[in-house]
Amino acid sequence: MLTGRTALITGSTSGIGLGIAKTLAQHGANIVLNGFGDAQSAMAQLREYDGMVGYHPADMSKPAEIAAMVRYAETEMGGVDILVNNAGIQHVSPIEEFPAERWDAVIAVNLSSAFHAMQCVLPHMRARRWGRIINIASVHGLVASVHKAAYVAAKHGLVGLTKVAALETATTGITVNAICPGWVLTPLVQRQVDARAAAGGLSNEEAKRQLLAEKQPSLQFTTPDQLGELAVFLCSPAADNIRGASLNVDGGWAAQ
Repeated sequence: MLTGRTALITGSTSGIGLGIAKTLAQHGANIVLNGFGDAQSAMAQLREYDGMVGYHPADMSKPAEIAAMVRYAETEMGGVDILVNNAGIQHVSPIEEFPAERWDAVIAVNLSSAFHAMQCVLPHMRARRWGRIINIASVHGLVASVHKAAYVAAKHGLVGLTKVAALETATTGITVNAICPGWVLTPLVQRQVDARAAAGGLSNEEAKRQLLAEKQPSLQFTTPDQLGELAVFLCSPAADNIRGASLNVDGGWAAQ
């Protein structure tokens, strides 16, 4: 379905981003990876599919490097047809104690990078009269949690940015939407589970259950592959008129 299309996924050397990249590749897309993880391992996992695979190490807090990454995609693969803004970082602290530099970093990576990447890819998409921009926000783009001021602010901002971009492209073949996951079992989250198990003398399964029970009524983790399949759907003709949506995949978290 996506043969001949090129997808750029930021923050995609592991976790959600890599899961989305693999699913898009399974459906025929060429992939440009980005991130600070093990790029060679990530690329190796994608080479079993038919499309081209590339990697650019852009620091998503630096607009000039984001522009260079998009130029790389244009030079090596003809341009970006699908942009998945997934790069993100976290810092947890009460507002009174939140370091200014951590606030700036979270906003830069989780929100401003999406703006800069969108600004770079939209001319190509307009020229081709087709494009898909998928912003990986969070359930924290819809609701808040304590001690996550920068993350919640950035993700709410990303939902708002998604709506503006969707309106600006509403009469074109470009769609812009957000996916808002709750708990996803990535290596980063697994480390949180392991720490909870160790601190409480719990089994890993009980630590998972307790973590989920605090917020996610389904008591089930979402998987990166499920998010990838949703991204594929948003790239399909069936999703041509889904514009500016925030699709929460959160096991009922935001429904409470």
